[in-house]
Amino acid sequence: MSSKTRIMLGLSVILLIGFISTSVLSYWAARESLSKEIEESSLPLTSDNIYSEIQRDLLKPLFISSLMAHDTFLRDWVISGEKTPKKVTHYLQEIKDRYDTVTSFFVSESSLKYYHPRGIIKTLSRDDPQDAWYFRLRQDLNTYEVNVDTDTAIRDAVTVFINYKMYDYQGDLLGATGVGLSTVMVKKLIEDYQRRYNREIYFVDRQGNVALHGDSFSGATNLRDNPETEPFATRILTSPSASFHLDWEGQMVFLSTRLIPEFDWILVVRQAENPADLRIYKTLINNIIASLMISAVVLFIAWITLNRYQRRLEEMASTDKLTGLVSRQVFDRLYHQVVKTTKRHHLPMSLIMADIDHFKRVNDTYGHPMGDRVIRAVAIMMKELTRDADVLCRWGGEEYLILLPDCSLEQAALVAEKIRQISEDQQLKVDDGDLSVTLSLGVAELRENETQESVIARADEALFKAKNLGRNRVEVAGSGIRT
Repeated sequence: MSSKTRIMLGLSVILLIGFISTSVLSYWAARESLSKEIEESSLPLTSDNIYSEIQRDLLKPLFISSLMAHDTFLRDWVISGEKTPKKVTHYLQEIKDRYDTVTSFFVSESSLKYYHPRGIIKTLSRDDPQDAWYFRLRQDLNTYEVNVDTDTAIRDAVTVFINYKMYDYQGDLLGATGVGLSTVMVKKLIEDYQRRYNREIYFVDRQGNVALHGDSFSGATNLRDNPETEPFATRILTSPSASFHLDWEGQMVFLSTRLIPEFDWILVVRQAENPADLRIYKTLINNIIASLMISAVVLFIAWITLNRYQRRLEEMASTDKLTGLVSRQVFDRLYHQVVKTTKRHHLPMSLIMADIDHFKRVNDTYGHPMGDRVIRAVAIMMKELTRDADVLCRWGGEEYLILLPDCSLEQAALVAEKIRQISEDQQLKVDDGDLSVTLSLGVAELRENETQESVIARADEALFKAKNLGRNRVEVAGSGIRT
């Protein structure tokens, strides 16, 4: 695996881990914050709002029952001996019609008669389970109770009764009076609450029995029989208000409870799978998709940039910045490739070592920028006079090394001479006239089993000889050839 591939893989892993971990951490932080907001604020606030609406919708019957229990007409009628029952049945009918209740009633303590708008329905008996409510209320310390029971007048109708004790002016019990609400109407109220608040709502009594609920309710009839609420049942039944959350069947469930003292019931508000949770989850998925797309774009840009810089680095490492000729490092690699080809096909191979004569004088006289111009001009001239297969290298400051595959010593000497001649004839413009430079060149041919260092050393020796013999000349190593 190349270094570039390892870098790209590492960058991919870092980007993906960074983006995904940030998205997931943000998701859990938002979800935790939302859960806390629901449990500590939103759901209790819903309970408060529903309680206010219950006071408006359901406490009205309690108020009516209280008025009936303190009505002087009704008390005086009972105290006078319950004469003319039509008067009280007419009174009860007026109450029922005026306040739009499903029923109204009065039970006499002295006669145990059950008065109804339709007349005297029955005489209560301790042996009748349906009459147990009155005897329970008579023993209760509270002045009223709310219970759900079948209507004495309509046996198949389940009604929410407000049973209120009535006393005479000396505080002795005269009986119980009150009104009843249809459970259908109460359920409609609950359904309306659920629709508007988008939560499940039901009521439980002090024993944990579910007293009223909407049509969509599917839980157990007692809190302790419901696996979802059983762990919290005691706290729900003993606390004026409480909030809970639990993980139930793969979803978060929130419960808020509040005591309604007027009914001695507990309001339970339940919320499961909050829609905001789903939106947060969708946001997480969208963030991950966006992260993947951004990562892909970043990696693509990084790949292009890395390739570009790699090419630039390779060019900087493989070519001489001033002349564009190959560097010494690249020359070594190319040399071995050419030698392998040469030996495989039994071809000759030669080297030319060239040096600019009196180059220090050029720098001292015209300055280093002019010296650079001379080095570039000589390199350009050599490129024009050599083949594409030849390898030109800037070997040192003003030294050049030319590798000539499939070229004998005699052919290489002719190439060197041509280069020397053109350089001598070439003129470079300077401020006060023209400048021409000459070259000294040494030529050597690769011998069988000869090393790179050896053949280059022989070419360098030939160049040194050309310098010593007056410069501006070509010397060939190990041969009588001289130009």
